[in-house]
Amino acid sequence: MAQKTNKSYSKRLKITKNGKLLSRKAGKDHFNAKKSGGKILRGKRLRAFKMKNKDLTTFLPFK
Repeated sequence: MAQKTNKSYSKRLKITKNGKLLSRKAGKDHFNAKKSGGKILRGKRLRAFKMKNKDLTTFLPFK
């Protein structure tokens, strides 16, 4: 049986040219009214996403 890409992972991650994974920080969608503008902007930045190589080949086989 052919291996399939896990679509929920592929939509949440961005793969850079060199093969690094980037993702959004969690918990930044609501309850932002009391936070300063700088804190909100820092929350929108992408961060490095760590994943074991075995898991990566399972979820994103055609990376």
